Amino acid sequence: MANSTNFSVRMDSDIKKQCEALYGELGMNLTTAINVFLRQSLRVGGFPFDVRLDQPNKETIAAMLEAEHIAHDPSVKGYTDLDEMFAELKE
Repeated sequence: MANSTNFSVRMDSDIKKQCEALYGELGMNLTTAINVFLRQSLRVGGFPFDVRLDQPNKETIAAMLEAEHIAHDPSVKGYTDLDEMFAELKE
């Protein structure tokens, strides 16, 4: 066996029990599952799965709502010519 060390992690006891049951069904204990995760992390150079927020943050939501409002507001001037738009921006 390679040089080994202890690694202590605090976690919710219910999550630990559920994971022990899940990985037990896959034929491994929690230590082996964690080692698989860590080795795969090294192999791919990061998390071995996507880590992302499924929702935009508050600032992005506000910008999207503002853009929607502008798109449907008849009082907001629109442009079909970029030169005209840039000329007005310079004024």
